[in-house]
Amino acid sequence: MANTTYDVVVIGAGPVGENVADRVVQGGLTAAVVERELVGGECSYWACMPTKALLRSATALRAARRLPGAREAVTGDLVASAVLRRRDAFASNWSDDGQVSWLDSAGIALYRGLGRISADRVVEVIGEDGASTSLTARHAVVVATGSSALVPDVTGLREAAPWTSREAAAASEVPGRLAIIGGGVVASEMATAFANLGSVVTVLARDGVLPQAEPFAGERVTQSLREAGVSVRLGAEAVSVSRGADGTVHLTLTDGGQVEADELLVAIGRTPRTQDIGLDRIGLKPGAWLTVDHTLRVVDEDGSLVGDGWLYAVGDVNRRVLLTHQGKYQARAVGDVIVARAGGEPVDDSRWGRHVATADERAVPQVVFTDPEIASVGLTAAAAEAAGLRIRVVDYDLAAVAGAALHVDGYQGHARMVVDEDRQVIVGCTLAGPDVAELLHAATIAIVGEVQIDRLWHAVPAFPTISEVWLRLLEAYGR
Repeated sequence: MANTTYDVVVIGAGPVGENVADRVVQGGLTAAVVERELVGGECSYWACMPTKALLRSATALRAARRLPGAREAVTGDLVASAVLRRRDAFASNWSDDGQVSWLDSAGIALYRGLGRISADRVVEVIGEDGASTSLTARHAVVVATGSSALVPDVTGLREAAPWTSREAAAASEVPGRLAIIGGGVVASEMATAFANLGSVVTVLARDGVLPQAEPFAGERVTQSLREAGVSVRLGAEAVSVSRGADGTVHLTLTDGGQVEADELLVAIGRTPRTQDIGLDRIGLKPGAWLTVDHTLRVVDEDGSLVGDGWLYAVGDVNRRVLLTHQGKYQARAVGDVIVARAGGEPVDDSRWGRHVATADERAVPQVVFTDPEIASVGLTAAAAEAAGLRIRVVDYDLAAVAGAALHVDGYQGHARMVVDEDRQVIVGCTLAGPDVAELLHAATIAIVGEVQIDRLWHAVPAFPTISEVWLRLLEAYGR
């Protein structure tokens, strides 16, 4: 078995693993990444990029139809085959040649195969041909293997071969009838996408639609889905599933109701990809989420560092925040702290320090690309109260902003900011409405920067833009 040594070995070449490796190489260290599938990971081929491509064409068409002049110019309906072709292009037709070329240009070594920890600082790579290569890390091994869709233990579900987010994102045909188990982000976005493409969609949302968001967000998305012809069944839960000889999926619900569909998407959560990466060799449980300290080093059940701190976990696998942009944020912190420790430099692990991921707990931005878009960052009102903060909630009708009225006729939207009254700073913001995603970063900066409400008065929004909602929120707060 060949043996090669690098400063850092990263298991997983998705966007998180790529960023860790790039960061340490820029810091003067050597790095290798190990990947068993496609370089670029879930986000590039089965999540962020292809799913947003599935959604974007219908969003643009809907916007045009809401504007006189543009409305009259639209003479046809959405062409599903063209949408799928554009999606294929954004998934690079499921070829990772471009990303492999980037790794090479960045000076990062790539090993294809299953990466498994075999000893302290040692990763064994088992290639498709069964050949093994041993990689030794001088300073750190980083686990960036991500997560997979969770398929619950519902009678007959696995045997019915349901779609997960992967199959939905890469679908080559639009099913006539699509049933979705779940009401979260993936379920809501894919219900929107496939309804746009012509499917008759049924959503079984046991816990509601977007249950982790502000209540008004889920309510608006639910209403919009229903207006688009989607059957949204709140509180519904499947107890058994079967697929007939003709391919039809049959679902039986807890209330005895029945649902039939041509395909079934399960979108209820994620599970870590740690089953076969050698965790048992270092005293950890295979298949478990990895717990990390504030600089993202892996710790055991007692909170003690694994080994002498050589093992890190970033991205979905540490369960802090299951979002690509937060994983990349963690990756930058980890890459920099590994370089610092390797060079004997000070570690900046204070709150908002360079080598920690403070935003994971205080300022996580997220956009749900439904109709309407839901953009949020920081804490919801309920989460802020649960955290013991003394808060004030300020709401404003986005449709009352001049820029929104110009944006599309009949604009409907809502904005909420959550203010920590003791510190006089914003700790949460949620926006619902067409194209609100582009408003989100202003809220993120305000929360991360802990900008005082009095100072925000001097951040003057340009007129007439939808950003004027910030002035209106501040005015409402000052009353």
